[in-house]
Amino acid sequence: MEIKVLGPLDGRVNDVCVVPTASKPRQVFAMLALNVGQVVSVPVLMEELWGERPPRSAATTLQTYVLQLRRQLESALESDRTRNAKDVLRSRFNGYLIDAEPRDVDVYAYEDLAARGRRALEGGDAERAAGLLREALDVWRGPALADVWTGSRLAVEQTRLEESRLIALESRIEADLLLGRHYSVLGELSVLVAQHPWHENLHVHYMVALYHTGRQWQALDVYRRLRETLVDEFGLEPSPRLQSVQQAILSADPKLEAAGARAPFALAD
Repeated sequence: MEIKVLGPLDGRVNDVCVVPTASKPRQVFAMLALNVGQVVSVPVLMEELWGERPPRSAATTLQTYVLQLRRQLESALESDRTRNAKDVLRSRFNGYLIDAEPRDVDVYAYEDLAARGRRALEGGDAERAAGLLREALDVWRGPALADVWTGSRLAVEQTRLEESRLIALESRIEADLLLGRHYSVLGELSVLVAQHPWHENLHVHYMVALYHTGRQWQALDVYRRLRETLVDEFGLEPSPRLQSVQQAILSADPKLEAAGARAPFALAD
């Protein structure tokens, strides 16, 4: 079985798509896909589908959705005499599970690569970190569950996955900066700081990349605009770390120059 949730929802058995087209059955499939090998309880599925006030017919309707999923699985398993749909989508006490391995779902491959990449970065191996994190990010095909209507449970998962993606992207950019790839990340960072106008780490990366490509005034302007945004929106000054990077750029601090390809992450210490 092959399941993809990092982008449009996709699920295949014997290369046959088993994802339903109707909205609520897709939600059920997505919930089970994100928890392969684990039981998702009926109350959790009902909360995802109908919120805190499910209709009286909710239990029966949920069973209908599961039946629809099994019918699609049966079609995909026609040539497989070793399994049937109930072997793949199993009923358990007060719940259901998809009997598959974590490696069958793209999110697990992504999380493994991202975790290994972050460990490599923490261990000082920027080259390996950049490669692993780039590979992790390449698993994504678009926003998580891009074509699935989400209730409260799936919305939390979407937020978690998108935040994880941003952290992996941040870490990959950090690794690239450590490797001196300042020019290659400039365009990417210009888009990211526009998309995340309060994200200090991305602004630090952008300032460092600009500084090391001879654009000191632009780096300082990035700081000025971020400070204005923070003060106007929240009444807050930039963090001491961000202020230290600004001061280092203003004074062409030898620590910043000596760092060479390295981003000045220790300047605030």
